[in-house]
Amino acid sequence: MKIGIAADHGGFELKEKLKAKIQSLGYEVTDFGATKYDAADDYPDFTVPLAQAVAAKQVDKGVVLCGSGVGACFTANKVKGIRAALITETYSAHQGVEHDDMNMICIGGRVVGENLAWEITEAFLKATYSGEERHERRLNKVKQLEK
Repeated sequence: MKIGIAADHGGFELKEKLKAKIQSLGYEVTDFGATKYDAADDYPDFTVPLAQAVAAKQVDKGVVLCGSGVGACFTANKVKGIRAALITETYSAHQGVEHDDMNMICIGGRVVGENLAWEITEAFLKATYSGEERHERRLNKVKQLEK
């Protein structure tokens, strides 16, 4: 499975730690930046390329971080085909995939600690979409909004 990851300055340090842990599980990771800490960088510059890669199926899932996770979340969701959520606990990390086919998670690098961020990320990566009829029906209603 190919995983994309990105962060601005607010999530840069945590991104680097998560990237190493994701790779240690055998996932192929593409880093969409930032490649170095820059206090003046902007989350859309990293979130949009990652979201576009997820939407184009160049990567299977995406993990994006900014200071609170909020800016990255609403930016990611502007890209057609993205279903991203700001996640702060593990239940939503897997349930969002299982029921809603969530393909990106957003994490606040200044809000969520390293251990919890890893538990969230791992739950997200290991989850699979159920494809149940009720979930498909709901997801199709959401997809209609993008037309």
